[in-house]
Amino acid sequence: MVADLVFYIFSAISVVAAIGVIASRNQVHSVLFLILAFFNVAGLFVLLEAEFLAAILVIVYMGAVAVLFLFVVMMLNVDFEELRKGAMEHLPMGLFIGALILVEFGFILSGIHVEGHAHQAANISNTQLIGQVLFTRFLLPFEVASLILLVALIGAVVLTHRRRKDVKRQDIPSQIARRREDAVELVKVASGQGAKP
Repeated sequence: MVADLVFYIFSAISVVAAIGVIASRNQVHSVLFLILAFFNVAGLFVLLEAEFLAAILVIVYMGAVAVLFLFVVMMLNVDFEELRKGAMEHLPMGLFIGALILVEFGFILSGIHVEGHAHQAANISNTQLIGQVLFTRFLLPFEVASLILLVALIGAVVLTHRRRKDVKRQDIPSQIARRREDAVELVKVASGQGAKP
């Protein structure tokens, strides 16, 4: 009974947060709604006894991807009005993909399994089973995905790194090459006169 109540609470918040992602006009608010949706889906994974997937969702998506989205949205001066103008060109493809996802949801809800699911042995936890499958059958796609994420991270750093002219920066080679004679000056001051500028 309690698990059912928690499931409905997490599900309702996830749906509301997902609607907030696409309905919010502010990009930062959209990313924050996305983080809320990830958190609630992680709670649903815990209810399904898939703790590893919940931890990965929190660590990877909430801790890295969503924060990276937030970082890029806040640091780049993207003209979102210009992006919205070209959105109508991609509307047919977006509608096709949305219809495809709805058909997949229909398969899931009707109990028709498109793909066979792995049977879990009684003495193997889901974390061990995922590790065995991930690092044996899907090792190459796993490594390729990690390289793609690394390239995306480097790309985000390159896109947001700008050389600002109004900020003073250290010139380390000139600091290292500086001699004592250039930095220190010995002045003889007569007693009671003080130093002259």
